[in-house]
Amino acid sequence: MSELGKAPLLKEKIEVLSGFAFPSSGFNQLVGLPLIRIRDLGGSSTEVRFRGMYDPAYRVSKGDLLVGMDGDFEVHRWAGEDALLNQRVCKISSTSKEIHQSFLYWYLKPKIAEIHRRTPQTTVRHLSTKDIYAIEEPPFDFPTQERIAQILNTLDTAIRETEALIDKLKAVTQGLLQDLLTRGIDSNGQLRPPQSQAPELYKESPLGWIPREWNWDILGRWLIGKPKNGYSPKEAGEWTGIQMLGLGCLTKEGFLPTQLKPAPAADKGLDRARLNEGDLLVSRANTRQLVGLVGVYRDVGTPCTYPDLMMRLLPSEETTAEFLELVLQSSKVRRQVQAAASGTSESMVKISSSIVTSLKVAIPKTNEQKVILCRTKTLNAQLQSELQGLEVLRAVKVGLMDDLLSGRVRVTPLLESMQQAAAQTEA
Repeated sequence: MSELGKAPLLKEKIEVLSGFAFPSSGFNQLVGLPLIRIRDLGGSSTEVRFRGMYDPAYRVSKGDLLVGMDGDFEVHRWAGEDALLNQRVCKISSTSKEIHQSFLYWYLKPKIAEIHRRTPQTTVRHLSTKDIYAIEEPPFDFPTQERIAQILNTLDTAIRETEALIDKLKAVTQGLLQDLLTRGIDSNGQLRPPQSQAPELYKESPLGWIPREWNWDILGRWLIGKPKNGYSPKEAGEWTGIQMLGLGCLTKEGFLPTQLKPAPAADKGLDRARLNEGDLLVSRANTRQLVGLVGVYRDVGTPCTYPDLMMRLLPSEETTAEFLELVLQSSKVRRQVQAAASGTSESMVKISSSIVTSLKVAIPKTNEQKVILCRTKTLNAQLQSELQGLEVLRAVKVGLMDDLLSGRVRVTPLLESMQQAAAQTEA
C-alpha cells in the first residue's frame, strides 16, 4: 500500500499505446495490412487495409490486448492476422515481471467496464490513457495471476469451441431444412430429386416449385381461429411461483427459456395468456431481422404466460405446431415476414395477426410431415443441447471471473479440481 493507504497504480507496470492516424490515402480493401478500427474490435478481420509506410510500434499481433477509446469501452484480444493500430484504439501491454499479460485481459475487463459506467456521456464517451494508468494494481502475485488466467482461458476456449460447433450445426440444419421444405420425402423415405432432374414430380406455386402432392395456400388455412396476443402486466418484484416469457425466449433456433420474469400472481389477466406444453408462439414485434421468430413452448417447471409482443397460433388437425415451426423458420417465409413488417423505426417493427395468417406456405400430407420432423429432430436436439450448454458456460465464466478476481474463491484448489475433472474425462 502507498502511504495514503491506497493500492499502487498500474501506470508503472503497463504501457498504453494509442493508435496512429493513418492517412486515408492508403486505405483499400485488397493490399497491405488490416487496419484495426473500433468497429473491428471483437472480430478477426477488418473492413479496411492500409498500404504505405508505418512505424512497427503500431503493428498488432494475434492475442494483443485492445480497447476502443470512444463509445463503449470494452477489452478485446485481437484474433486476426498481424494488423495496424488505428487512432482511437489503444493497445495495452505488461512491462513488468509482476503483471501477467494474459491475466491483464481478465483483470481489465471489469475495470474498464467500471470506467465506462462512471464516464459522463454528452454525445460519445471518450476513454483516456490516464484513466487506464490510474487503475489499481491487482492484489495477486504473478503465479496466482497465471493460474487465474489459465482457468478463465480454459473456460473461454470451451465457449469458443461450443460456438464453432453451434455454427456448424446451424449451417447443416438450415441446409437440411431447405431441402426438406422444397423437395420433401418420397414414399421410399428418400429426398425427392431436384426439380431440374425430375420435373414431373413438381408443380409451380407462388413459393416456387413444390412437390405435386403438396398443397399451398395462406397459413390461415392450417390454423384454427386467429392468432391471439399475450398479456404483459408489470413484472413482480419477487418470486410468485408464476413466470412470464420475455421476448428473448423466441430465438432463430426456436424456443429457449433464457428470459423468464416473475409474474404478479393476483393479476386475473394472466389466465388468458397461460401457456400449455406444445403451444406455438410467434413474436409480433422486434427488429426487422428478428420479428416473426417462432418457437414451440416447452414446460419451464412452473405455470407460465406469454407477453403481448407474442402471438399464440393454434394449428388445425392437418398439421402440428412442430411442423409449422419448421415452415415459419424457412427462408422463404422469413422473407415474407420481413417484407410485410411495418414501423417507424427499424429497431422496432411489427406484424399483425392478419399478416401472419396471410403468409404463403406449402404443406405436405400429415404422414410426410411426420417423416420430415423425424429427420430434423436429431439435429435440432443436438443444437438445443449445445445452445443450453453455451448459456451455462457463459454464466459460469461470469460468476467465476467475479469470484476469482475478488479473491472469494481460492485459485489452486479450483485449478486442481478442473485438472482432475479433465483427466477423468479423457480417461
